[in-house]
Amino acid sequence: MANSKYEYVKSFEQKDCCLPNCWIAVRVDGRGFHKFTTKHGFSKPNDTRGLQLMTKAAQKVMQEFSEIYIAYGHSDEYSFLFRKETQLYNRRASKLMTNVVSLFTSSYVFYWQEELPGTNLLYPPSFDGRVILYPNNKTLRDYLSWRQADCHINNQYNTVFWALVLKGGMTNSEAQKRLAGTLAAEKNEILFSQFSINYDKEPEMFKKGTVLVRTKVEEEITVKDYKTKKPTSVSKVRQHIEAKHCDVIGDEFWMQHFDTSSD
Repeated sequence: MANSKYEYVKSFEQKDCCLPNCWIAVRVDGRGFHKFTTKHGFSKPNDTRGLQLMTKAAQKVMQEFSEIYIAYGHSDEYSFLFRKETQLYNRRASKLMTNVVSLFTSSYVFYWQEELPGTNLLYPPSFDGRVILYPNNKTLRDYLSWRQADCHINNQYNTVFWALVLKGGMTNSEAQKRLAGTLAAEKNEILFSQFSINYDKEPEMFKKGTVLVRTKVEEEITVKDYKTKKPTSVSKVRQHIEAKHCDVIGDEFWMQHFDTSSD
C-alpha cells in the first residue's frame, strides 16, 4: 500500500485479538425474529423448516471454517466454537464475528427456497453476533450446557403457551397469566391433561436443539486405473458435518467427542 499523509488514521484502529489458548465462541442471534417468523407464517411453537434452514446455514459456516470444532443451535441462535489454538484472522474478535455472521446470514437467504419452497422472503433477515472466550474445557462444556438448558426451558414454556392459545382458545395475555409461576411438572400436567400432549415424546430437535460435529465417512468411488485404464472402485474417506439432537449436559456426548477433564 502506498504511503500517504492520511495513513495516520490507521492508528485509531483498536487491536481486538482474543486471548491465547481459549475457546472462542461466536454466537449468532436472529434480530427481530418474533416479527420475522410471524410475517413469514412460521408454525408455532416450532417450525421444522425454519430450524432446518438454521442448521443448513450453520453447516455451511462449518464447511467454510475448518477451525470450528463444534456448533450448537436452537430457535434463532447458533454458537460456533473455534479451537483453542486457532490463529484464524490472528484471533481478531471482530474479524471472526463478522465473517461468521455474514456467511450465516447470506446462507440463510441462499437456502431459503430450498427449505421453505413456495414461501416468499418478504424482507431481508438479519442476525447479530458476539464473541465470548472460555479458558478451559470445563467452561466450554458449561457454556453448551447452559444453551441447551435454555433451549429446554424456552421450548417447554412455548409448547404449553401455544397449546393454550391455539388449542385452548386463550389470548396471549391470558396464557401468560395462566403460566405465571408454574413449575416444569405443572406445565407438563397442563399439556397432558388438557391437550393429551406428552412433552417427553416431543421431537428431540425441539427439546434438545441441534449439535453439529465433524465425522468421517468412508465411501466407494469409481476411478480409472492408471495402468489398465479400466474403471475400478476405491475407498475414500471424506469429512461430514453431522447434525445430532442429543444431550450435551451429561457425560456420554463428551466422552465420545473429546476429553474435557484436561486442558
